[in-house]
Amino acid sequence: MNTLTDKLAGRFLVVDGPDGTGKSTQIQRLCAWLRDAGAAVTAVRDPGGTAIGDRIRAILLDPLHAEMAVRCETMLYMASRAQLVEQIVRPALARGECVLCDRYISATVAYQGAGGMDPDLVRSVGEAAVGGLWPDLTLLLDLPPEVGLSRIRGTLDRVEAKDLAYHRRVRDIFLRQAQEAPERFRVLDASGTPEDVQSRIRQALETWAST
Repeated sequence: MNTLTDKLAGRFLVVDGPDGTGKSTQIQRLCAWLRDAGAAVTAVRDPGGTAIGDRIRAILLDPLHAEMAVRCETMLYMASRAQLVEQIVRPALARGECVLCDRYISATVAYQGAGGMDPDLVRSVGEAAVGGLWPDLTLLLDLPPEVGLSRIRGTLDRVEAKDLAYHRRVRDIFLRQAQEAPERFRVLDASGTPEDVQSRIRQALETWAST
């Protein structure tokens, strides 16, 4: 484990994927596991993670804002992300901590790309928003959208409530990103129990750390 914790010092990791893949649960478990092993970890969520970002997040996910244009969505996500990187992520990395982030630019490429934005344009906007700070590794949790959406309990937010065809496009764009940059992504099956998925995540991290 020392090899893994040493490898993760000052590294930026993202857990991403379609809705219902269990990202938040897996990040909590992964964060606890790494801290128990002695790693210094800062965990954040995107959008949000700062006072400014949390207010932007509320606007983005409010079902009352169904008329929001995809270009507006893109800019709001990037604004929240810019604040998160400036206020939390870069300082933590500079302290030699591992930063574990729930979603990042890969999500905006997928979701707003599925909504009609050019994914390459979204990446360019993201590059400007975060000053070129890209993850060292993105762990992409993958499920068919009909399975992921069936896992969601309670009222759906504005994005979750979109139709199945939209969510299928989201998944396709996520997987395309991983295919285009295999050195920066690991695609992991998110089916099975939370313990099953966590085991896959840990194995993927340990393999990555050993290369």
